[in-house]
Amino acid sequence: MAKRRIGGAGGGSDPGTKAAPVVAVAVAGALAIGGSGIGAGGASSLGSVAESAALRNISAKKADGTKAAKSGNAQQTWRRMGLRELKKAAKSDANCVLNSFGDIREFFVRTPCKSLERRIFAIGDDAGNAAVVSVAWVRFSTRHQAESFETLHKIHGNGDITPLAGSLLGMAGIRFTANHYGSRRNGTTITIAEAESAKGNVHGEALKVLADVSSYLPRP
Repeated sequence: MAKRRIGGAGGGSDPGTKAAPVVAVAVAGALAIGGSGIGAGGASSLGSVAESAALRNISAKKADGTKAAKSGNAQQTWRRMGLRELKKAAKSDANCVLNSFGDIREFFVRTPCKSLERRIFAIGDDAGNAAVVSVAWVRFSTRHQAESFETLHKIHGNGDITPLAGSLLGMAGIRFTANHYGSRRNGTTITIAEAESAKGNVHGEALKVLADVSSYLPRP
């Protein structure tokens, strides 16, 4: 089964030719993690970092992380998976049209959301690896609107909610591809979570678990 692509011609959260906001932006500083920095070069320019035991065993800790996420405690969620929260940023907005692109934006033109809450987290382990997790909570007036949005959001190449920029964490070059995502509906609220590697060896299954667990975090 093909991976879900939500960005159109450019792939992922990159809107391609649809002229949506750019997620990765320049940054004046770097976030220090385990004595190293994440600077303007992005994840691809960073040196090799050994994978930690926490990342190798993260699937086994998924249930514990999910339980903590449902309680609404993000920091405890990461700790249950052997990780720690390095930094976070948040933003509330009632205008989903301005914070989305592609067919998702067109949906919001016809069906305005009630509220949009977005968070972005930098998460690391004891070996210097780091990942960035984006979580968005979209609330609608009715359950039917939420269900319609959920159905559209699952279609390949149709756009997305724009994640908060990595610059809010002091990072640059973070581009959300939607290759590692999780989504969940609870009544009139849809939660969308995405994860990307920021430094070292945080790939594949680890990113998928982080995104899926994060989708259980309740709306702030």
